[in-house]
Amino acid sequence: MRNYWSLLPTVAIVVVLILLYAVPTLINPQWTSTIMALFRTTPVPADATPEEARRAAGILGPQQIRSRRMLAVALVGLVLIIVGFNISFTRESNGCYRAAKAFGAVDGVPAKDPCVNMIYGTFIGDGTGIKLEDKPVPAEFYQLVHKNKPAYLKWIQNAPPYDQADLLIGTGQSCAPDLRVEQQDDKILVYVDTDQPCPHEDSTSLTAIKLKKPLGDRKIVTLDDKPMTEVNPDMDSWFTVLKKLATGG
Repeated sequence: MRNYWSLLPTVAIVVVLILLYAVPTLINPQWTSTIMALFRTTPVPADATPEEARRAAGILGPQQIRSRRMLAVALVGLVLIIVGFNISFTRESNGCYRAAKAFGAVDGVPAKDPCVNMIYGTFIGDGTGIKLEDKPVPAEFYQLVHKNKPAYLKWIQNAPPYDQADLLIGTGQSCAPDLRVEQQDDKILVYVDTDQPCPHEDSTSLTAIKLKKPLGDRKIVTLDDKPMTEVNPDMDSWFTVLKKLATGG
């Protein structure tokens, strides 16, 4: 499961409880010790030694103060790790979802785990092949990779290596095997060699294209030289995700 937003309430409760103990302990360990001593239910024996009486009252010695502070530091570190993992997983999930939507995927069951089920590299087909249909259908979306290395590619299934992808073409999984990319001298022509329109699907297949020569001034078009839509989805920055986690946005 990569829909980590659902874990936010639990993470928030754990973080708050840890910080309620750790922060006062870092400032003055005696505070938390005195507060916890208030809840002591075992009576102090009448013949208790001064040391036992001090312990019952929650009074700490130098060694205990150092130990409590070390524990508080460890707990603060644990909080940072929890928050860091949550931000990282949320970036991953949001990045894959954003990319899938940009390439035309509609919401559905795969959106619960977008990096595994909603977007992936094409398993069958590489954009090559001869044209068979008299009336193929246009392709819609592409992303240039040679100037930009989208981070979401690190997380999806069957992701193409950056050095093997100058161009990404996104289609529904049923149309991916029929994708055709013709690298001409004056343009890059992209279409789907099928006589039926590609249906709207809840998952997207990305076909990676390695250009034979730099794109230069060539346009990326589909049938009738109609320009395709360029998309540039990517993962949010850590700061942006942290802000969303803090505000619930």
